Amino acid sequence: MSTTVRPIAEEDFNAVARITADAYLGAGYFDSAEYPYMQKIMQVGERAAVAPMIVAERNGEVIGSATLAVYGDEWADIALENELEFRLLVVDPAVQRSGAGRAMVEWIVAHARGLDGIRAVSLTTGDDWHGAHALYQKLGFTRAPERDWPIPENGKMLRVYRMAL
Repeated sequence: MSTTVRPIAEEDFNAVARITADAYLGAGYFDSAEYPYMQKIMQVGERAAVAPMIVAERNGEVIGSATLAVYGDEWADIALENELEFRLLVVDPAVQRSGAGRAMVEWIVAHARGLDGIRAVSLTTGDDWHGAHALYQKLGFTRAPERDWPIPENGKMLRVYRMAL
Protein backbone atom coordinates (compact mmCIF):
# COMPACT_ATOMS: atom_id res chain seq x y z
CA MET A 1 0.00 0.00 0.00
CA SER A 2 1.71 3.12 -1.22
CA THR A 3 0.75 6.41 0.42
CA THR A 4 1.43 9.75 -1.26
CA VAL A 5 1.59 12.96 0.77
CA ARG A 6 0.96 16.22 -1.07
CA PRO A 7 -0.44 19.73 -0.56
CA ILE A 8 -4.20 19.87 -0.31
CA ALA A 9 -6.29 20.75 -3.38
CA GLU A 10 -9.78 22.22 -3.45
CA GLU A 11 -11.26 18.90 -4.58
CA ASP A 12 -9.99 17.36 -1.30
CA PHE A 13 -11.94 19.67 1.01
CA ASN A 14 -15.07 17.50 1.41
CA ALA A 15 -13.08 14.33 2.08
CA VAL A 16 -10.92 16.11 4.65
CA ALA A 17 -14.00 17.52 6.41
CA ARG A 18 -15.54 14.04 6.60
CA ILE A 19 -12.33 12.42 7.83
CA THR A 20 -11.85 15.16 10.43
CA ALA A 21 -15.37 14.67 11.79
CA ASP A 22 -15.07 10.87 11.78
CA ALA A 23 -11.69 10.95 13.56
CA TYR A 24 -12.62 13.49 16.25
CA LEU A 25 -16.09 12.14 16.94
CA GLY A 26 -14.85 8.55 16.83
CA ALA A 27 -12.16 9.34 19.39
CA GLY A 28 -14.81 10.74 21.73
CA TYR A 29 -13.47 14.26 21.89
CA PHE A 30 -16.87 15.69 21.05
CA ASP A 31 -20.36 14.22 21.12
CA SER A 32 -21.54 16.09 18.05
CA ALA A 33 -20.26 17.91 14.99
CA GLU A 34 -22.33 20.87 16.22
CA TYR A 35 -19.70 21.98 18.74
CA PRO A 36 -18.24 25.34 17.66
CA TYR A 37 -14.70 23.92 17.44
CA MET A 38 -15.90 21.02 15.29
CA GLN A 39 -17.68 23.48 13.03
CA LYS A 40 -14.48 25.51 12.73
CA ILE A 41 -12.18 22.61 11.86
CA MET A 42 -14.64 21.19 9.35
CA GLN A 43 -14.48 24.44 7.34
CA VAL A 44 -11.55 23.06 5.38
CA GLY A 45 -11.62 25.63 2.60
CA GLU A 46 -11.38 28.48 5.09
CA ARG A 47 -8.53 26.73 6.91
CA ALA A 48 -6.64 25.98 3.69
CA ALA A 49 -6.95 29.63 2.63
CA VAL A 50 -4.82 30.76 5.59
CA ALA A 51 -2.73 27.71 6.56
CA PRO A 52 -0.68 25.17 4.63
CA MET A 53 -2.40 21.80 4.61
CA ILE A 54 -1.35 18.39 3.38
CA VAL A 55 -3.23 15.22 2.56
CA ALA A 56 -2.33 11.56 2.48
CA GLU A 57 -3.65 9.77 -0.56
CA ARG A 58 -3.82 6.07 -1.37
CA ASN A 59 -5.16 4.60 -4.60
CA GLY A 60 -6.49 8.02 -5.59
CA GLU A 61 -8.46 8.47 -2.36
CA VAL A 62 -7.71 11.01 0.38
CA ILE A 63 -7.28 9.13 3.66
CA GLY A 64 -5.77 11.77 5.95
CA SER A 65 -4.71 15.35 6.41
CA ALA A 66 -2.77 17.76 8.60
CA THR A 67 -2.48 21.52 9.04
CA LEU A 68 0.88 23.30 9.38
CA ALA A 69 1.60 26.51 11.27
CA VAL A 70 4.47 28.60 12.54
CA TYR A 71 4.57 31.00 15.48
CA GLY A 72 2.06 33.81 15.05
CA ASP A 73 -0.04 32.06 12.40
CA GLU A 74 -3.80 31.99 12.82
CA TRP A 75 -3.76 28.20 13.20
CA ALA A 76 -0.78 28.01 15.57
CA ASP A 77 -1.61 26.86 19.09
CA ILE A 78 1.75 25.99 20.60
CA ALA A 79 4.46 26.84 18.05
CA LEU A 80 7.45 28.68 19.43
CA GLU A 81 9.35 31.12 17.24
CA ASN A 82 11.65 28.46 15.78
CA GLU A 83 9.10 25.64 15.44
CA LEU A 84 6.85 24.24 12.76
CA GLU A 85 3.70 23.01 14.43
CA PHE A 86 1.39 20.48 12.88
CA ARG A 87 -2.19 20.27 13.97
CA LEU A 88 -5.31 18.34 13.18
CA LEU A 89 -3.46 15.31 11.86
CA VAL A 90 -6.27 12.90 11.10
CA VAL A 91 -6.50 9.57 9.35
CA ASP A 92 -9.74 8.01 8.19
CA PRO A 93 -10.72 5.60 11.00
CA ALA A 94 -11.27 2.89 8.36
CA VAL A 95 -7.53 2.86 7.56
CA GLN A 96 -5.91 3.95 10.80
CA ARG A 97 -2.68 2.14 11.71
CA SER A 98 -1.89 1.49 8.04
CA GLY A 99 1.03 3.92 7.73
CA ALA A 100 -0.79 7.05 6.57
CA GLY A 101 -0.11 8.97 9.77
CA ARG A 102 3.54 7.97 9.72
CA ALA A 103 3.86 9.07 6.07
CA MET A 104 2.42 12.50 6.88
CA VAL A 105 4.66 13.00 9.92
CA GLU A 106 7.76 11.98 7.95
CA TRP A 107 6.76 14.43 5.17
CA ILE A 108 6.25 17.21 7.73
CA VAL A 109 9.65 16.62 9.37
CA ALA A 110 11.40 16.58 5.97
CA HIS A 111 9.55 19.77 4.99
CA ALA A 112 10.52 21.47 8.28
CA ARG A 113 14.19 20.68 7.70
CA GLY A 114 14.03 22.79 4.54
CA LEU A 115 12.47 25.85 6.18
CA ASP A 116 14.69 28.77 7.18
CA GLY A 117 14.74 29.43 10.91
CA ILE A 118 12.88 26.26 11.89
CA ARG A 119 14.77 24.24 14.48
CA ALA A 120 12.03 21.91 15.72
CA VAL A 121 8.63 20.38 14.97
CA SER A 122 5.92 20.45 17.62
CA LEU A 123 2.45 18.97 17.91
CA THR A 124 -0.44 18.51 20.28
CA THR A 125 -2.27 15.22 20.63
CA GLY A 126 -5.04 13.85 22.79
CA ASP A 127 -4.10 12.56 26.22
CA ASP A 128 -5.57 9.13 25.50
CA TRP A 129 -4.50 8.73 21.86
CA HIS A 130 -1.97 6.07 22.82
CA GLY A 131 -1.38 4.86 19.26
CA ALA A 132 -0.42 8.39 18.23
CA HIS A 133 1.89 8.75 21.25
CA ALA A 134 3.71 5.55 20.28
CA LEU A 135 4.10 6.73 16.67
CA TYR A 136 5.50 10.12 17.65
CA GLN A 137 7.95 8.58 20.10
CA LYS A 138 9.05 5.99 17.54
CA LEU A 139 9.74 8.78 15.05
CA GLY A 140 11.90 10.70 17.55
CA PHE A 141 9.52 13.14 19.22
CA THR A 142 9.80 13.66 22.95
CA ARG A 143 7.24 14.87 25.45
CA ALA A 144 7.12 18.53 26.46
CA PRO A 145 4.72 18.18 29.41
CA GLU A 146 5.29 21.74 30.59
CA ARG A 147 3.45 22.82 27.43
CA ASP A 148 0.38 20.53 27.86
CA TRP A 149 -2.96 22.31 27.90
CA PRO A 150 -6.71 21.55 28.26
CA ILE A 151 -9.36 21.71 25.55
CA PRO A 152 -11.44 24.76 26.57
CA GLU A 153 -14.78 23.18 25.60
CA ASN A 154 -14.43 20.01 27.66
CA GLY A 155 -11.30 20.19 29.82
CA LYS A 156 -9.66 17.11 28.30
CA MET A 157 -5.89 17.40 28.40
CA LEU A 158 -3.76 17.68 25.29
CA ARG A 159 -0.15 16.47 25.24
CA VAL A 160 2.64 18.34 23.52
CA TYR A 161 5.45 16.53 21.72
CA ARG A 162 8.53 18.11 20.13
CA MET A 163 11.37 17.00 17.86
CA ALA A 164 14.54 19.06 17.57
CA LEU A 165 15.86 19.09 14.01
